[in-house]
Amino acid sequence: MKTKDITYIAIFSAIISILSIISIPTPLGVPFTLQTFSISLAGFVLGKKYGTLSTIVYLILGSIGLPVFAGLTGGISSFISVTGGFLFGFIFLSFFCGFNNIFYGIIGLIICHLLGVIQFSFLTKTHFFNSLVLVSIPYLIKDILSIFLAYFIGKKLKNIIYNK
Repeated sequence: MKTKDITYIAIFSAIISILSIISIPTPLGVPFTLQTFSISLAGFVLGKKYGTLSTIVYLILGSIGLPVFAGLTGGISSFISVTGGFLFGFIFLSFFCGFNNIFYGIIGLIICHLLGVIQFSFLTKTHFFNSLVLVSIPYLIKDILSIFLAYFIGKKLKNIIYNK
């Protein structure tokens, strides 16, 4: 790994952190954020390996208590909260976006949402389908649009960064 790669991983971890704290609360308990966009962008620009590493660094920063998660939260307890499954799912989202293909990005998004719904369902003792309706379906259009936007912006950024 080169210094340049480490720098880009750090920069994208910072971008994810900043865009994740921009949060619009909803009555459903899962806020609207720019996490999906920023994590997808990291994957599209940095690829599978480094995009995923930047997401993992972001998650580590949050787990040690830095307020980088939605709503300026942080700490290990975030991973066992009703939205913790989505945090784990972000690893898959950035990895699949790293294939630089919108279709794979949507597969990563589906895995992310499934993990989020499963954990929400388990912790709230809500039926899986009801959880899907509460914490996934209302966000799918925004998240799919985020992937498309990240893909097109990422393509331009990748050209600039890697001089292609």
